[in-house]
Amino acid sequence: MSTRPGRGQSEDRRWVALAALCVSLLMVSLDNTILNVALPTIARSMNATTSDLQWIVDSYIVVFAGLLLLVGSLGDRLGRKWVFMTGLVVFAAGSTASAFCTTPTRLVAARAVMGLGGAAIMPSTLSLIRNIFTEPSERARAIGIWSGTSGLSVALGPVVGGYLLAHFWWGSVFLVNVPIALAGLVASAFVVPNSRNPESRRPDPLGGLLSTLGMAALLWAIIEAPQRAWTSTAVLASLTGGIALLMGFVLWEQKCDHAMLQLVFFRSRRFSAAMGAMAMLMLALMGSLFLLTQYLQFALGYTALEAGVRVAPIAGVILVAAPLSAVIVHRMGTKPVVVSGLSLIAAGLFILSHTTVHGTYLDALPSFFLIGTGVGLSFAPSTEAVMGSLPTAEAGAGAATNGAALETGGALGVGIFGSLLGTRYRDMLAPMLAPHHVPSAVLQLIEGSLGGALEVVKRIGGSLGASLAIVAREAFVSGMDLALTVGGVLVTCGAVVVLILLPNRAPPAAKETGEAERVGSRNTGGPPGTAAPLGTDGPGAKGPPGTAKPHAPPGARAKVPHPGKG
Repeated sequence: MSTRPGRGQSEDRRWVALAALCVSLLMVSLDNTILNVALPTIARSMNATTSDLQWIVDSYIVVFAGLLLLVGSLGDRLGRKWVFMTGLVVFAAGSTASAFCTTPTRLVAARAVMGLGGAAIMPSTLSLIRNIFTEPSERARAIGIWSGTSGLSVALGPVVGGYLLAHFWWGSVFLVNVPIALAGLVASAFVVPNSRNPESRRPDPLGGLLSTLGMAALLWAIIEAPQRAWTSTAVLASLTGGIALLMGFVLWEQKCDHAMLQLVFFRSRRFSAAMGAMAMLMLALMGSLFLLTQYLQFALGYTALEAGVRVAPIAGVILVAAPLSAVIVHRMGTKPVVVSGLSLIAAGLFILSHTTVHGTYLDALPSFFLIGTGVGLSFAPSTEAVMGSLPTAEAGAGAATNGAALETGGALGVGIFGSLLGTRYRDMLAPMLAPHHVPSAVLQLIEGSLGGALEVVKRIGGSLGASLAIVAREAFVSGMDLALTVGGVLVTCGAVVVLILLPNRAPPAAKETGEAERVGSRNTGGPPGTAAPLGTDGPGAKGPPGTAKPHAPPGARAKVPHPGKG
């Protein structure tokens, strides 16, 4: 049986449950931000190339994003609490394996296991919150805290990662997850209520396979293109195959009667535009952090701890802006807040794209504040717009769809930014290296990453070493500037789309029941316009056509605006 969220539970118990969920979310979110600071250390320890570093980040994200929808539907069917707790165990196991890897390939595989655990954790936290807090204003507060937790991870991750690297070996950035997972496991066992959808669809493994393989093939092409060339047979084949697999995924979801991705949700402009906003802000945030942590350490010479402290202002501003966004949305509506946030992110990327090899940290700092403010303003309102558009019974699948947008945006950010950086970096180094007949192993190390080039500089020394260091740093900064410029263009386009499509406020009915409850009648078990009763966890409208929600007067019919208008 499903638990009736928010009913029969004390006020204190619900907020303690929220705290347990947020601690677990903190672990998942913390992992990527800690890892970003550790990337230069891992590059030196394993002689990892830029593409290796991209895969160490993206193997986690690809599995995470590809399986979010499948695992979210499993949570709806089997019980969200049990899937959540299983995710904690898998995440802890993957973290332990990652800490003791000795090659980039093994670390990529262990990170994929962590992605499987994360796919069970993140959507479960949001869907459980959606069921625990059914009153709209309380749900908005809870989601604001949930969003703030993600922001806190951006603040803590670089500093904690830098501290661990200053005192321990790089594997400690993964082992730190284990005690947090255990604490979350114990807390959730006692205070988190279980919930599920008794009439949920059966799992959709083919959909999960198509989405995961499609995204992996697409990212492989993007990440490997700088080394193999965009016109190489392997890259073109992977790119074409990835697009074909993703198109096949969409076609399958359209015809499948137990699809894990509810395409009907996307008929809502509110849902679709907010999802796009989430993807764009994560593309910018994850892509820029991937570059900045390397820039601060390799180009400006900071230690891991010093770099972590200097990245922290981005997160500090997120923590301030995220709570304020709810107040501003209440007064102005969702659209101006989200569009303003995306515009600030784009401005920060454009300003940061003018960095030179002679730049300083203070030159980059204003961009950090702009990016942090933009993410803080747009994250919580976008999340609430997505979750507020969903029927209660579909909270797991909806939260997973939201998480998939976040992770897909982050994966593409790392992939696209890293690929543009790598292409420009190799192109600028080629003229200098061509006359010297560099051995292939050394050439691969130099062209693989700035960290590898600087390791070679230490070995050869002299004027040649000094010249290589100068050219390599210039090539890296030029590639970073190119990536940030493209990122700024993409986020600007996203802001324009949101400006056109995102409704400023939710329709009145959506504020109470979730807009998507009025969009897809097949999700409720009743005719169009009938929705699951608020506070229950399954299809509620089983009566004949015209059956109203429980709080409506007898005989009343629910008004059903066209989904395209809300």
